[in-house]
Amino acid sequence: MSSDRGIMGFMTSDMTARMLRLLSLLQTRREWSGADLAGRLGVTVRTVRRDIDRLRELGYPVDSARGHAGGYRLASGTDLPPLLLDDDEAVAITVALRTATGSGLTGIEESALRALAKLEQVLPQRLRGQVTALQSALAGIVWEDRGPRADPALLATLAVACRDHEIVTFDYTARHGTTTPRRAEPCHLVDSGGLWYLLAHDSERDDWRLFRLDRIADVTPTGRRVPPRPVPGGDPAAFVAGRLSSAPTRYRAVATVHAPAGHVRAHTPGLATRLKPIDDTTCRVDASDDHLPRIARTLAGLDTDYTLDADPAVLDHLRRTAHRTLGATRWT
Repeated sequence: MSSDRGIMGFMTSDMTARMLRLLSLLQTRREWSGADLAGRLGVTVRTVRRDIDRLRELGYPVDSARGHAGGYRLASGTDLPPLLLDDDEAVAITVALRTATGSGLTGIEESALRALAKLEQVLPQRLRGQVTALQSALAGIVWEDRGPRADPALLATLAVACRDHEIVTFDYTARHGTTTPRRAEPCHLVDSGGLWYLLAHDSERDDWRLFRLDRIADVTPTGRRVPPRPVPGGDPAAFVAGRLSSAPTRYRAVATVHAPAGHVRAHTPGLATRLKPIDDTTCRVDASDDHLPRIARTLAGLDTDYTLDADPAVLDHLRRTAHRTLGATRWT
């Protein structure tokens, strides 16, 4: 049975607070004896057995062990049952999900955003202040020169649109400063080197587009949902990486690294399609970007010698950075 049937079951008049408490207990421990559950709930073991049978009727896979006392555990099923969280657990999970959206862990950001959107939609008002206060305390350090950052509210709105396959409209400012209205089907949110991108199908241009979130404004859900649209190649991250590697940038910086591509990839994560092998002992890293400090960080992450072909503005920035570093480390 699906979890939807379980949710509907909770709406029936015979579902009591005791049943909710029983399900909550089953979700907190691997196995419970019937006597332990009866003691926690203040009922008899026979009542526990009846309540367990009722949960099974609602679709919850509760296994039981034989014996005088009996033992119960919530087994893995075909569907994820609704989780029952106390206040502390709800706050902890919400903060953890918000933190995960900026963690840089490959593949987790979009899933965390979808889960966060679901949880915050049902979070009681009395807990939202705790979440906000705790998140503010955890996010007290903000590094300068990280470049533009995405608005968390915008991330959440677009995550919901991606989840629901809902068309949105927004204003988008291109890299040369022109702002145009857009109408698109959001599909995926992708983090690349601290910059968030929306991968969407542009309705008016009938083509896939990448939109930097810091250039998106006035997002409006239209209420129109469409069938899921498969991303070319089937891998959203690879598709975005390919588009970014071929996109024009403000500053050019290409390093010829005197080490095998495998070595550089292992010691400098996040290069993706910007790393290309030249031969068995040399590779090329394209560090071109619109943001000079990001170029410097990419090059600083290389752990071997390289030669650099870069624009004068990049070279000037690197020289200034190097002089500051030398000044700070000079022997007195």
